[in-house]
Amino acid sequence: MEDHDTGQEVAFLFGRRTNASFKRLLKLLAESDVTVSRWFTDYWWACHDLLPTAIHQAGKDQTQRIERKHLDLRTRTKRLARRTICFSKSVLMHDTVINLLINHLFF
Repeated sequence: MEDHDTGQEVAFLFGRRTNASFKRLLKLLAESDVTVSRWFTDYWWACHDLLPTAIHQAGKDQTQRIERKHLDLRTRTKRLARRTICFSKSVLMHDTVINLLINHLFF
């Protein structure tokens, strides 16, 4: 998740797109004392279930920058592609490399 005005990463979470994952993201935001005044999301149903409609806007028009950032991350993390020489079967190694990359790029 990023700050819309500054582009600064505020929180990130790995997991399936479920209500439980979104609740974990909300908990991370609450623990870091981040106040969200407006949510711009895609059409993920968990957001519709858990966010008040007054501060939630669904659509792709406000999510282009974060989608671009996700594409850059996928491109830079070649470890996730099976046909590369650096592929690892360990989930722990995948999470570690992705966390290190995100910390290096955004924090």
